[in-house]
Amino acid sequence: MTTAKSAHHFPAALTPDGWRDNVLVTVSGGLIESVETEIAAPAQAERHDLYAVPGMGSLHSHAFQRGMAGLAEQGGRRDDQFWSWRDVMYRFVGALTPDDVEAVTALAYMEMLEAGFTAVGEFHYLHHDPAGQPYADPAEMGHRVIAAAAETGIGLSLLPVFYAHSGFGGQAPTAGQRRFIQSLDSYAGLLQRLEPAVAALPGATLGLAPHSLRAVTADELAALVSLAKDRVFHIHIAEQVREVEESIQATGARPVEWLLANAPVGPRWCLVHATHLTEAERRGVTESGAVVGLCPVTEANLGDGLFPLREFLDEGGRFGIGTDSNVAISLVQELQLLEYGQRLVLRARNVAATESASTGMRLFSGAAAGGGQALDQANGVLAPGARADIVGLDPAHPALIARRGSEIIDSWIFAGTGSAIRLVIAGGVTRVRDGHHIRRQAILERWRRTAGRLRDVV
Repeated sequence: MTTAKSAHHFPAALTPDGWRDNVLVTVSGGLIESVETEIAAPAQAERHDLYAVPGMGSLHSHAFQRGMAGLAEQGGRRDDQFWSWRDVMYRFVGALTPDDVEAVTALAYMEMLEAGFTAVGEFHYLHHDPAGQPYADPAEMGHRVIAAAAETGIGLSLLPVFYAHSGFGGQAPTAGQRRFIQSLDSYAGLLQRLEPAVAALPGATLGLAPHSLRAVTADELAALVSLAKDRVFHIHIAEQVREVEESIQATGARPVEWLLANAPVGPRWCLVHATHLTEAERRGVTESGAVVGLCPVTEANLGDGLFPLREFLDEGGRFGIGTDSNVAISLVQELQLLEYGQRLVLRARNVAATESASTGMRLFSGAAAGGGQALDQANGVLAPGARADIVGLDPAHPALIARRGSEIIDSWIFAGTGSAIRLVIAGGVTRVRDGHHIRRQAILERWRRTAGRLRDVV
């Protein structure tokens, strides 16, 4: 962990008390030491002519899938959906080497930082070699993810995935899943191997992630819950209609219904997608205190469906956003699409807004808080004790000129683009300056060498 002390002065910043002018943020040891408002910039402070907002976590990512972005858009079939996309992904994943994974993961994390994501939950299930055999170091692929996080400086919540079956009822895995499969013993060993590497990475945490109810049995899920102890616990759930139908057929209950009745779902849990919910399930999730991990860009790309956001927010539900397949990495686009999807279905405007909070502010603050909770990261807020994750927005960007207060966030999300971001400080270290990651050239050059070979795989 960096122990350097620094001070950063901004003409305006989004604090827990709302927007404040002339804000001085003092950083020490990678954390925010103090936040002072209405104060002139001292001589030793770095002065930024930018609006400061807290960095946010992308709570759900499969970084390797960034490498196939744009290569699964040629279906042309009337029945093209998630399951046919998954076949393309299996072909792509079958060709990836450890070097490939590190290269594409660094690319994805660099782009996340440039987009304002300062932490990531890496739902990591690519464990074995192309033949489905463990590497000499069974944690080789996890170490490559950690290396990419170290190079880029993003706050990592590594979520090794337990994946054992191809469908409900303990069905045998398919050939396309051979690189993912773990036993409970091998998975426990994987966690043990990854623990010291995660502990050595500043700002990193280690969680657990059963892939989905179709990929684990009830006994395996119970064993994973016991293994998790106080770690965060993420799971895909109710993403597709077919998944819901198969769950009912196999268990007599819908996926979220079954999970709430058979597992200790609580604030340490993140239910990824949870797209298809009944009213009772939705209320059960809210009451549990779990975070719902919404990934609007990927859910739209895959045609998954639409989460019932208005009702969930009205009931006090907690949510965060994730970049998931990383087909397009954009904090702005995720939040914008989250709201616009609701508007299209409900034929209404400002669905997320309240009398006390604008649409953009409610989405941004809710996603920042939910991301921090789900990733076990002390970020998403500019306050003493939080991780020093600060995003600087350009007041001279056309969308932000003459904007004040909540108008800054609203205009950034609904009238701007990611190009408004000029500065990103993650863990107290400047990672993005003048809109570009400080290692952009090296990361892109490594990706160029990798991309050409992978282009023809799918």
